[in-house]
Amino acid sequence: MSAVISGRRVRIAIWILLGAIVGAGVIWYAVLTANKPAPPAPLAAADAQLVRDDSHRVTSPATEKAQLVEFLDFECESCRAAEPLVAELKKEYGDRITFVHRYFPLPGHRNSGTAALAVEASAQQGKYQEMASKLFATQSEWGEKRDSQAALFRTFAQELGLDLTQYDAAIADQSTKDRISQDVADGKTLGVTGTPTFFLNGRKLTLNTEAQFRQLLDEAVH
Repeated sequence: MSAVISGRRVRIAIWILLGAIVGAGVIWYAVLTANKPAPPAPLAAADAQLVRDDSHRVTSPATEKAQLVEFLDFECESCRAAEPLVAELKKEYGDRITFVHRYFPLPGHRNSGTAALAVEASAQQGKYQEMASKLFATQSEWGEKRDSQAALFRTFAQELGLDLTQYDAAIADQSTKDRISQDVADGKTLGVTGTPTFFLNGRKLTLNTEAQFRQLLDEAVH
């Protein structure tokens, strides 16, 4: 019984931490953007898409009963903290739910955009999930650093066996950057302000507990 209680306490602590970090992220986002010039006008709501043809689908159910879209930032501590649970949910529901990842690097994270570029360049060689997992696993090594971590990410690409000439070309290619910017533009228009943000069958979720998350997924597939 004590082990069960302990496990519940750990999960509760994780959800409290996630809520605190997301809240802090929203505050920092507001502070950092308050004095910046107005950005270009976002996409019109009618043009924003929750899932695009090139969005990264990380599960491929034979019969899709629902879609769960996650806007994420690889430097975000909340995203990293949620990753084990999301991975668990993929195993449990991946045969019925299409899990979709979309980029949303936050301006307060100096290397979040660089990380997204590294993942997208890896995706062009069929290694999206491998690089994404690598960045979350090593976030404590490079997250919150003020200097560019591009060289470290290139080392990760080499460790994953990528063709570095192709990787470098993808990093430098404006279309790779535009691919990420499209995700961000869609996210902003759809009301994303922090990460991770989840949409289930087009509805933005407000999550407080793991049990609530599972209940919503159960309802979506039945």
